[in-house]
Amino acid sequence: MSSFSYRNGITSKGVGVKLDNYTSKSSSSFKSKVQSAGSSIRRSSTGSVGGGGGSTKDDSTVSGRVRVAVRLRPRNAEEMVADADFADCVGTAAREFASQKRVYEVVAKPVVESVLDGYNGTIMAYGQTGTGKTYTLGRLGEEDTAGRGIMVRALEDILAEISPETDAVSVSYFQLYMETIQDLLDPANDNISIMEDPRNGDVSLPGVNLVDIRDQKSFVELLRIGEAHRFAANTKLNTESSRSHAILMVHVKRSVKGKHSSLSSESTGKTLKAPIVRKSKLVIVDLAGSERVEKSGHASKKMSFGNDNALPIFQPIFFVIPKVDLMTGSEGHTFEEAKSINLSLSALGKCINALAENSAHVPVRDSKLTRLLRDSFGGTARTSLIITIGPSPRHRGETASTIMFGQRAMKVENMLKIKEEFDYKSLSRKLDVQLDKLIAEHERQQKSFQDEVERIALEAQKGVAEAERNYADALEKEKLKYQKDYAESIKKLEEQWAAKQEKHGHRKVKVGQADDGIDQKSNSELPRLKKTLQNETLLRKAAEAEVNNLRNQLTQWKKAEAARNDEISNLHKLVENEAHQKATLEEEIAILRSQLLQISFEADQTRRNLDTGRNGELSGSLDSLIPQVKHQQPKDSGDGEKASMAKLFEQVGLHKILSLLEAEDADIRIHAVKVVANLAAEESNQEKIVEAGGLTSLLTLLRSSNDETIHRVAAGAIANLAMNEINQELIMSQGGISLLSLTAANAEDPQTLRMVAGAIANLCGNDKLQVKLRAEGGIRALLGMVRCRHPDVLAQVARGIANFAKCESRAISTQGTKAGKSLLIEDGTLPWIVQNANNEASPIRRHIELALCHLAQAEANAKDMINGGALWELVRISRDCSREDIRTLAYRTLKSSPSFQAELKRLRIDYG
Repeated sequence: MSSFSYRNGITSKGVGVKLDNYTSKSSSSFKSKVQSAGSSIRRSSTGSVGGGGGSTKDDSTVSGRVRVAVRLRPRNAEEMVADADFADCVGTAAREFASQKRVYEVVAKPVVESVLDGYNGTIMAYGQTGTGKTYTLGRLGEEDTAGRGIMVRALEDILAEISPETDAVSVSYFQLYMETIQDLLDPANDNISIMEDPRNGDVSLPGVNLVDIRDQKSFVELLRIGEAHRFAANTKLNTESSRSHAILMVHVKRSVKGKHSSLSSESTGKTLKAPIVRKSKLVIVDLAGSERVEKSGHASKKMSFGNDNALPIFQPIFFVIPKVDLMTGSEGHTFEEAKSINLSLSALGKCINALAENSAHVPVRDSKLTRLLRDSFGGTARTSLIITIGPSPRHRGETASTIMFGQRAMKVENMLKIKEEFDYKSLSRKLDVQLDKLIAEHERQQKSFQDEVERIALEAQKGVAEAERNYADALEKEKLKYQKDYAESIKKLEEQWAAKQEKHGHRKVKVGQADDGIDQKSNSELPRLKKTLQNETLLRKAAEAEVNNLRNQLTQWKKAEAARNDEISNLHKLVENEAHQKATLEEEIAILRSQLLQISFEADQTRRNLDTGRNGELSGSLDSLIPQVKHQQPKDSGDGEKASMAKLFEQVGLHKILSLLEAEDADIRIHAVKVVANLAAEESNQEKIVEAGGLTSLLTLLRSSNDETIHRVAAGAIANLAMNEINQELIMSQGGISLLSLTAANAEDPQTLRMVAGAIANLCGNDKLQVKLRAEGGIRALLGMVRCRHPDVLAQVARGIANFAKCESRAISTQGTKAGKSLLIEDGTLPWIVQNANNEASPIRRHIELALCHLAQAEANAKDMINGGALWELVRISRDCSREDIRTLAYRTLKSSPSFQAELKRLRIDYG
């Protein structure tokens, strides 16, 4: 059970806390403390990142106060017995049985959304031992998914939003036990040191395990492992009291689509585009329970939460308890643990006090806990604090202290800032891939060129060898031919000479003459021989010329080969240059990494210019209105909120706001209907809204939209407008009851049903509309909504039935006519009324008791009420009702009804 106060479930108004009367004399001082704390909480602003919790410094920095919510644990079985004679020490202005989902959506989901947008976020639970901190934050919900805690739900939303291809999520889970940090995922790693960045003061734990998360199942298994290693003990306040502060850190890295920074490279002359990433961190802190030393130690009885709405207890992890100190009730080592817990929480309280008072010195180094949370209070994180309290009057001192802690924390203001940086790792990977491709291409070209050179060289060698063979063959042929011709010529000459000699021997007388003839013949052969020799000489010269030509060709081929070798050398030099450029590029990347801070500053300037330019593109009255509707949120509670809404009303104009209810963008319609609902909460605005057609637009939204959020908020706005009698008739004339009944039949969300039931309940209070309201199914719609069984819905249903019954009773007293049977009884509401007449929720019980008293005014209803068991409830109300006016009304009704008196007399019950 939680204590939250809302106006029609739309905007948070804070938490109102009051103190019931006690028999103890010391309760008066405690009452003043708690009431002052509650009033301070109602006056303080909770702040928000997107809603104007503070003035915007620049596009990436906004201010926001620490948001604080109170969660009240119901009585457990032990307290039911021990505190039976005492009332709860805490009451609420609007009591609500908040589910785990509701607590997450109100307290934690805005922080998770900020983390996804690039801001750091912190969710922390603070309170006395046994008040439900671990249940709120760390419950796994394996048996009942509705019981999942904030840790599981937060990771589920984060994993649903990120892209596995470009984004990354990693978590670490550790505990702070007696000023020692231990990794819950690796218990042997139990002495982790805290490191601080001297440049920006960021805190990190380099020794802790950081696990990448890809799916929800692995994360739940990780939490189960960590929870098994957490220190816990069986104390007087809880069967499983956490003795350490458990901290879950979720690191989110998201790429910013469409954004990059251009970096020029002097060596390559090219422009490199570095992608921009946003790094954010979500810290979920389950603090050990605050407690007094005399209330800690070994417990003789188990703690439980007592009823069906109780917070379940995990199976405890026991460890050996040493000696017992009889003077304090604490037990050896447990006593030292309690001192350590209180010291660290005290250090945290001192830091928050210093921040709340704007002190020049904040003692963050007094404890490791405050060092780890330095960004959560007064830093750059968006922080939500859940303070958990119990109802037992025995612990009213701890309850008051817890509420005062939350009051001081609400005064702390953080400066939220987006952390963007260049993704140099991604850029380096891309450059490495490009460089590898370039080197591979160069190697391929070099191999291809070498193969071509080798092919040409082989062809040249083959050509030279072929030419040399051809020249040698030709030369040998010519030589043989010349030798043969020469031998034949010599042979012919010898034959001629022999013939001449023979003739000379026979003719000695004519020797002189014969000699002269031979000489003459020899002289005639000489020219022919000379010519033959000249031909041979010419042939030799031609052969030599051909050889020289072949040698010249060989020389040219050798020169071509040398040129190709030179080209190969140039390619080798080119490859070496590419390798040198790669080394230069790696040096540039290293320089760029070392100059990250300077470039980050330039990137911030560029981003602001881009964002300014993008915002400047929005033109026209409708486009200029959308940012105001989306981002205009109340800065302060009370008068501050009214001033903000009035300012929006004046600046934008009601007609423009109402025109956005018909926008095509679903988000714009949702924001617009929320603005109209907030305006409708002020009575001064209701008439203007109706005159401008706002009521018609809201009813049209109920008829045409399928969005659950629009149904819920529109129904809440109609409920606000339905508080005026004139507006009630307009709603009925425009078919509002039929639309509300149809919405109730199709809705499953308890908050939507609560808004619809509230609107119908307001309409039930109009005497003129009763017959028409019943004819159009209003009573049946109320009765149908009890299927939800949510206390808030049932309270609104009971209020509507009470209003209807009161109008019927008023008609009897004013008209003085004999009334017929109640329309409520005819529509079958009496069994439900009798069943819930003694409901444990006071708002439901009070309205049902009033309804019974008003139904009993008509004598025509007496028989049905007697047969349905309502008479016994009237008797109980007349004797035991806590409200005197209802008790008196029931008594008078029983006395004035003849049928009731006759039945009581028949049963021999003296009621005279």
